[in-house]
Formats: sequence, C-alpha cells, structure tokens
Amino acid sequence: MGIRNCIHKGLEELFVLGKSAKIGTRYAKNCIVILDFLRDLDDIDNCAGVKDFHELKGKRKSTFSMHVTGNYRITFKWDNENVCDVNFEDYH
Repeated sequence: MGIRNCIHKGLEELFVLGKSAKIGTRYAKNCIVILDFLRDLDDIDNCAGVKDFHELKGKRKSTFSMHVTGNYRITFKWDNENVCDVNFEDYH
C-alpha cells in the first residue's frame, strides 16, 4: 500500500521534501493533500467523492484523476495494492 512511483519529478520532490520549484505554489497545497491521501489508500473505492475523482476514458482507461485546480489534475493508476505512475498534468 502506498505510492510506488511518480512520473512527474516535481510531484515526487513535493511528496518527499514538502516543496518543489517544479510545482507552482498555487498548486502545491492541493497536490500535498492528494498525495497524502493516495499514500494511505488501501482501496480505490475509497476515492469516491474526493477531489472530483474519476476514471479517464478511451485510450486512458484505467488511469484515474483527481482535481488540483483549474485544468490541472493528478493522474495515477491503481494496481490493486499501490498507486503508481503518478503525474501532474493538464490533459484537457
């Protein structure tokens, strides 16, 4: 259980150090809240109702999304035990 890996190096830095020059300050607080939530996640169903959680569609099926702010999202995959491939992106 936990976060296995981050694609976005700024998110990884933010998660480990609590700050990152690669993530704007206006996004950092929400990112930390989401990362802390994902770190403790033991069942993907527990995400329902949190930060506009939803599964993406089409080619990105089995990738999940949580709203940070504006168009920015934290996206990730779930392998039934760990959160993996965590990314910070604007996919709109």
